Amino acid sequence: MNSNQSLRAALFAVAALLVFVPKAYAAGGAGGIWTLQDENASISTTNPTDRYYVNGLHVGWTSPEGAVPDFIANAGHALLGQGAQRVSLGLTQQLYTPDNTSAINPPTNDEPYAGYLVINLGFIQDTANTRTILGANLGVIGRDAGGEIVQNNFHSVIDQRGTHGWAYQLPSEPALDFMGAHIWRVPLGHVGGLETDVLPQISGMAGLTAVYVQPAVGIRIGSGLQSDYGPPLLAPSPYGGDAYKVVQPFAWYLFASAASKFVGHDEVLQGSNFQSSRNVPINRVVGTFEVGAAIIWHGLRFSYTQVFQTSRFHNQNGNIHEFGSFAVSGIF
Repeated sequence: MNSNQSLRAALFAVAALLVFVPKAYAAGGAGGIWTLQDENASISTTNPTDRYYVNGLHVGWTSPEGAVPDFIANAGHALLGQGAQRVSLGLTQQLYTPDNTSAINPPTNDEPYAGYLVINLGFIQDTANTRTILGANLGVIGRDAGGEIVQNNFHSVIDQRGTHGWAYQLPSEPALDFMGAHIWRVPLGHVGGLETDVLPQISGMAGLTAVYVQPAVGIRIGSGLQSDYGPPLLAPSPYGGDAYKVVQPFAWYLFASAASKFVGHDEVLQGSNFQSSRNVPINRVVGTFEVGAAIIWHGLRFSYTQVFQTSRFHNQNGNIHEFGSFAVSGIF
């Protein structure tokens, strides 16, 4: 099966799940939360912009509270105690390129070209002021993830030159990763009539493509902060998740957060697990700082986050890598 066929098969499988699974849950009422999210390095103050983690695209569905299969609900309560539960399903693709995208044969000390395409399966349990997220990503990293197809076809549509060097991308290998996060929501009172809170978080991932632990803390100011646990971001960034609820007709907040990621393994940088490939030595500690805003208006949530990330590998060009993340969600 070639790259085009693998990509089409993966997209068809997830499209089928995203059509039929939500319909099954929606038979008795609302169909849950749909989320469309894009992260892109073109939104940056650095130059050049399209490099390193260059784009992430996610489409996902999160069930209504309580719409959880009995065996999952029972396991969740046994592990975490009582709380409101949801399940989620999605598709995520992330693209990585070197700094020098004009070279047909990129320098071997630059980040390798890589695509990452996975199905996301998740479980969310909330209490009054905590959220636990457990999940798994299953798919492919490398050529069959369709990075070259997506990036160069999109550049063709917007009349930009194609990116060279994808012939040297990571070869295809299976991607299987398990992740978990726990977020605390700590109200801080009111400032000028506005709510404030702090969101400590611990998250991590372990699997074939990544192994890391990441403590983080965020602070927010706004109105209706009990709507969610911060904006959605794609792993490995700190994130609040796709789930939210409507607590008032219009809610909003400004936020800032910081995180330190302690890295045990990163296949995107260290190269393929089972084959020979390009690779670079990684930095074991990576810092992230984020600022942004979110609004929830009549069931729709819009969020924008600007992410600043320290160097992920040795001799990375520029001390800080930036990308913007925009997400829109609706309850249907």
